[in-house]
Amino acid sequence: MALLVNEVDTLTNQIFSILENKFLFGDNENATATKTHHDDPMKSGNHFSGKVRILSIDGGSFSDGILAAQSLLTFQTILRQKSGNPNAAIAQCFDVVAGSGAGAVLAALLFTRAENGGPLFTADQALQFLVKNRLKLFPSSPQGIFRRLFRPSGAKKLLGKTFGELTLKDTLKPVLIPCYDLCSNAPFLFSRADALEMGGYDFKMKEVCYATSADPTVVGAVEMRSVDESTKILAVQGGVAMNNPTAAAITHVINNKQEFPFCNGVEDLLVLSLGNAESGFGSGDVTLTPTRIKFLRIAGEGVSDIVDQAVSMAFGGSGSGNGNNYVRIQGNRLNCKTSDIHPKCKIDAVMSLTKEMLVQRNVESHLFKGKKRSEVTNLEKLEMIGSELIKEQERRKTSLLPTVVLKQNQSAATPRSSSASATTISSQSSC
Repeated sequence: MALLVNEVDTLTNQIFSILENKFLFGDNENATATKTHHDDPMKSGNHFSGKVRILSIDGGSFSDGILAAQSLLTFQTILRQKSGNPNAAIAQCFDVVAGSGAGAVLAALLFTRAENGGPLFTADQALQFLVKNRLKLFPSSPQGIFRRLFRPSGAKKLLGKTFGELTLKDTLKPVLIPCYDLCSNAPFLFSRADALEMGGYDFKMKEVCYATSADPTVVGAVEMRSVDESTKILAVQGGVAMNNPTAAAITHVINNKQEFPFCNGVEDLLVLSLGNAESGFGSGDVTLTPTRIKFLRIAGEGVSDIVDQAVSMAFGGSGSGNGNNYVRIQGNRLNCKTSDIHPKCKIDAVMSLTKEMLVQRNVESHLFKGKKRSEVTNLEKLEMIGSELIKEQERRKTSLLPTVVLKQNQSAATPRSSSASATTISSQSSC
């Protein structure tokens, strides 16, 4: 869906209502909510409607999505071990994926449907793709005119060869990918749900990936149109709009009753949010003047942290929220030297940083207390939420109620409100 401003405001109000009640009245509201939850016959035994599983991947930092891809490869191994299925894929274990920038390219690789009906790429294939094509997808030549010429000829051709004419409708699960639309001066969220309902919101995957990863300091804005050419947007990088798309994914699920009929709040969610590592670029060097790219990175990392804090508070205010219902994996102050990061961190250095990130103690956000290191590592957190995902998958085999009812056709008996803003809709003819 493309994102409704009032939906975001609603989620924000809900989050701060939770904070206000916790701060002023303690846990009485939670106790009442827990009692109501247990007394609800639709939430017990075989009638338990289960939890919607969300994967969110941040926009790329200096790693260009490689850290997140390596983390997902590790996670795929965990899922295969716990499920006993040697062919288990990431797309099989999540109901919704949201990705921004390089994270969107990774999400598209893992969740776009191949000719055989499975995912276009497995986690290991996606990692190899990003490593092999990193400079084509995310060039960083200091000569502006040359990188403007290089990226379209490299990235566009590569994405076209990878995705062909596949569109948002051709994804296995609901996919959410943000960019910033200069026509409407508002975030725009590419969505499978919208694409299935309205031709004006179906875009080609190759163009969606190019738009969300379009660095405004490299190629400027990217003009694109929907498949039926009724919607026009002028897109810049997804990280400008929402570097961490977790809140957008939660908003989408809670408000999309057609596909997630029994999801009423965060208690009905399992969320894995993957960062691409906070870089220590220039830390401690007071003489270093940040470049335009560095300013964008600082802004993106700051927004990602704010979203993490808000989502964590919505889940209960203690880091990973209700038990393991919300897990955030993010590398902190990884030891990548400035010389390695500029202009590009060497692949070997990035790969070694993944191991460092996974053995770091997980950092949790706490209500009114900032961030704290937990007693478990990022790898152990992946193990924990992996167990929860497999448990949910097994529960669905005997459940009488469907947790997810994916749309498979164009028509809808009860049209939803699109996640596209009204200004974006009106921009079809004005931009």
